[in-house]
Amino acid sequence: MTPRKTDLKERKEKILTITVDQYIRTVSPVSSAFIAKEYGLDLSPATIRHVLAELEEEGYLTHPHTSSGRVPTQNGYRYYVDYLMDEIHLLEEEKNRIRAEYEREYAELDVLLEKTSRVLSQMTHYTTFVSVDGLDNKVFCQGTSFIVGYPEYQDTDKIRAILAALDEKERLLEIINKELVQRIEIFIGDEMECADIDTCSLVVSRYRSRQGVSGRIAVLGPTRMDYKKVVSVVDYFSGLMEDIL
Repeated sequence: MTPRKTDLKERKEKILTITVDQYIRTVSPVSSAFIAKEYGLDLSPATIRHVLAELEEEGYLTHPHTSSGRVPTQNGYRYYVDYLMDEIHLLEEEKNRIRAEYEREYAELDVLLEKTSRVLSQMTHYTTFVSVDGLDNKVFCQGTSFIVGYPEYQDTDKIRAILAALDEKERLLEIINKELVQRIEIFIGDEMECADIDTCSLVVSRYRSRQGVSGRIAVLGPTRMDYKKVVSVVDYFSGLMEDIL
């Protein structure tokens, strides 16, 4: 019996999800043999190879010249983020640990925002930004040192270009202040319209307290960032800022 179109779509989406999740974890091309062995899909390696080839033809995957395995493209990440990614929430233990950081009063808003950026970076292991509207367009940035540790950033010229882009405050604010349609937006690769960081992704959220303090919280990492984790952390911090400011 020929599989129905919905079956084919579900099969492709399942294999795309596995490929993206696995690549995020390992930064290694994902092979059909690995998927067949580790995920028990009741599909032969040959069938999985065929699906991977179709996903590559459709622009969701690609493969390095040195490997038969596949890696996600920008379109693959976008489809994953928009349609396939599971929603996760922080554990109560994680929430309590975050709230413990804010037990004492902060007389200076600058100090609180800088601390927020630092805690956010420590939790995600990515570069983080916290801005506040009307405060001389200030943006507090932490975690740029993580950039040099990502396996995909071995090109020193690329690292320098990313760090230089993050040093330009006006340019940085322009990126994190992009119009948000939803509470949390994810910009992948060239969607940020900045060539120096087109191998990165940005998760950004707006916050607004009852006292009228507003701004942005953002996390920048490689395109294979752990989107599920980052979205859950940004969402929690956005709500926290609204409560404590």
